[in-house]
Amino acid sequence: MRHGAVPPRVVIVGAGFGGLTAAQALRRAALHVTLIDQRNYHLFQPLLYQVATAGLSPADIAVPIRSILRRQYNTKTLLGEVTGVDKAARLVLAGDRQVPYDFLVIATGASHAYFGHDDWAPFAPGLKSLDDATAIRRRILLAFEQAETSDDPHERRRLGNFVIIGGGPTGVELAGAIAELSKKALIKDFRNIDPRHARIILIEAGPRLLPSFPERLSARAKRSLERLGVDVRLGHPATSCDARGISIGEERIDAATTIWAAGVAASPAAVWLGANKDRAGRVIVSADFSLADHPEIFVLGDTAAAKDPAGRPLPGVAPVAKQEAHYVAKIILARITGRPAPKPFRYKNPGNLATIGRRAAVVDFGWLRMSGFPAWVLWSAAHIYFLIGFRNRVVVSLDWLLAYLTFSRGARLITGTEHGR
Repeated sequence: MRHGAVPPRVVIVGAGFGGLTAAQALRRAALHVTLIDQRNYHLFQPLLYQVATAGLSPADIAVPIRSILRRQYNTKTLLGEVTGVDKAARLVLAGDRQVPYDFLVIATGASHAYFGHDDWAPFAPGLKSLDDATAIRRRILLAFEQAETSDDPHERRRLGNFVIIGGGPTGVELAGAIAELSKKALIKDFRNIDPRHARIILIEAGPRLLPSFPERLSARAKRSLERLGVDVRLGHPATSCDARGISIGEERIDAATTIWAAGVAASPAAVWLGANKDRAGRVIVSADFSLADHPEIFVLGDTAAAKDPAGRPLPGVAPVAKQEAHYVAKIILARITGRPAPKPFRYKNPGNLATIGRRAAVVDFGWLRMSGFPAWVLWSAAHIYFLIGFRNRVVVSLDWLLAYLTFSRGARLITGTEHGR
């Protein structure tokens, strides 16, 4: 750390939950904070599936970073893609820029992991960004449009098959939303096809859905999906995937739309840092989220292979990233002020939530476990509360109320272009 009149420089890479929280936690400190992201907005990822299934528009779940931080006068925002870190010179490399730092916080999230089947990516897109969400929305809506104009019964069936690979929260939420889209929202929009005949297939290689939830809630989620008409396949991993569909063992399922929700891999931060990493590419960090040989560099969220005091890996969810960010901010403040370091980090689990359609959800707070409509109300309230921006909260609340009363989904726009289809 530098000494003298010039405040220390903190560079934060990534404006997701971890990076943005870290920047906000340092807002009153005598620091120069620079936040770098390759996009100009902060994204509320838990509602990406709503954009992908035409429930919300992209602007409903994204807010410009500069707008969020406009009153934080010790912070500036840079739009750019980080390509490396010079640890010896303490520089972040972003295109033609070299951004100096005294403390570096990396919170660059994760991307899709296909478990050795990267060739499946063009046929089974994942859901991590707004671009992913709008591309998936395009695939889903185009499938119905193409089925409407097709004279081939087999092709109509293929276009009406939607496969989701992965039975975690994202897969469960996608399956329920696509089922409601086809069986409720679209039933009066077409003349030659009946969208209610669409087949939604959810594939999970493990023995149950939502493995991070108690088994009783996993079973209820499965029953709720089946009531919506979702074909849930447990214990059967996909064995092949191409432009025409997938295979589960010897069974072939022709499908025009396949969505990947089965796994993630960390960003290339470990490569930038030349740091040790785990099999998912996450940086192995110390108990305070710093690199063992570089205590001025911290790694958070999905990018870090962090463990709790019992040695169990911390989950890759937003509350973990936000709590880690607050903790790292306390460490930085302690170092620049000479105060004692904070107590060892302990994750406080606020609970797990997942929704199944517009009337059911499962909620696990440990002390409270519930499912059905009351859980859906709680899930809705929690997500609206954590959205950034008054406008977003109001718009999403009204959209959900209208959808609940009318079964409509107002963001059914086919935009952009898609290659390979």
